Amino acid sequence: MNLCIDQGNSSTKVGIFSQNKLIDSFIYEQFGKNELSTLLTKFPIVHCIVSSVISDNKEVIGELTSKVQNLIELTHTTPVPIKNRYLTPESLGNDRLAAIVGAAYLKPDTDVLVIDAGTAITYDFIDAGQNYLGGNIAPGLNLRLRSLHEFTQKLPRVVPKTESRLLGNSTESAILSGALYGIVFEIDGYINALKIKYPQLSTFLTGGSTFYFDTKLKSAIFAERNLVLIGLNRILLYNVQK
Repeated sequence: MNLCIDQGNSSTKVGIFSQNKLIDSFIYEQFGKNELSTLLTKFPIVHCIVSSVISDNKEVIGELTSKVQNLIELTHTTPVPIKNRYLTPESLGNDRLAAIVGAAYLKPDTDVLVIDAGTAITYDFIDAGQNYLGGNIAPGLNLRLRSLHEFTQKLPRVVPKTESRLLGNSTESAILSGALYGIVFEIDGYINALKIKYPQLSTFLTGGSTFYFDTKLKSAIFAERNLVLIGLNRILLYNVQK
């Protein structure tokens, strides 16, 4: 089995794969040697890939080094099964790269836009020839709500909600609707603009804030919460099988 670990700033997502099939997935607020040992006891892990933004993960890496046959720490120099045309690959987030690889696997030979809605919203595009051409980064929902409060004198701090009318009828609802539907129209706008040049475009939506937007979009999308893990597994298999 394969173990895919995506260590972020606020949580760690883990996927257990048998070849290309996702067997189980977990989310940890804290992930260390004890949590890893439990996984390694429960599942017969042979190969592992770690994508991390955490500098102090030596304990996890040390444990994996002695317990798995193949260990890959994802960096910009790791071989991937796509053509990365990004001008500064060393600055490209591992989660963005993995999500693109996952989308290219799920929709091969297709022009694909990947939208990852989290703290930031990232837009990444790969064409049907497997060329990753880049994308954009924009503030996520919480960032927009927080900035309206912190950079003005009187606007309140608003908590995100899934239900919101198009036009607010109070200051709080106007802030929520402005931020929420601003993102909805932004996403639809990107999709429509890319479809002018790429009419067969497919779109994947992933990330922790997906559920705020997926039912409000006019454009057809594929919602896949495990897209980054799927991509990490594809990168792992690509390197193990070389």
